[in-house]
Amino acid sequence: MNKKIIGAALGLTILAASSVASAHVDVAVGIGIPVGEYTPPPVYVAPPVAYGPAPVAVAYGGYDDGRAREWRERREWREREWRREQWREHEWHERGRWGGY
Repeated sequence: MNKKIIGAALGLTILAASSVASAHVDVAVGIGIPVGEYTPPPVYVAPPVAYGPAPVAVAYGGYDDGRAREWRERREWREREWRREQWREHEWHERGRWGGY
């Protein structure tokens, strides 16, 4: 029975000591004299310009879209023929063969 009382007393003592140790109570007395504080103005610096290599053009797929190519070729052919016809008509008008006898 004596051992149990001593063990309990020792346990309560350790428990009390640990709670006192973790209280973190600080007592401080401060006398302050107000003094002007100087802080330099903030300086903002632009980040450095980083130049890298030019982007590389990448072609995806690796196949030829035949319909799109055919459509483009036909459109270019029609445009060439239209321009050629316009030039022929222009020359014909310039030569005076359009009824101005």
